[in-house]
Amino acid sequence: MSTLQEIKAAIQALPMDERKKFIAELPVLLPELDGDAAWDRILQDTHPRPALSALLNETEVEYKRDPAAFAETSETEFDRHS
Repeated sequence: MSTLQEIKAAIQALPMDERKKFIAELPVLLPELDGDAAWDRILQDTHPRPALSALLNETEVEYKRDPAAFAETSETEFDRHS
């Protein structure tokens, strides 16, 4: 059995309350799962993304032309989905 399979089996064998604690600790064990760290990597990435740049430019033009066409959001909107 591989180490990954052993880890998977061990996690699946945990009682649900221990699994929940494990899930909460995952960002500590695997910092790459931390949302802020992921955004930092994205923001620091200098690779060109022509299709994404074109989409963002197009969206910016559309927004300047008709800002009311873009729905507003709030923090409560994000909380509703968590």
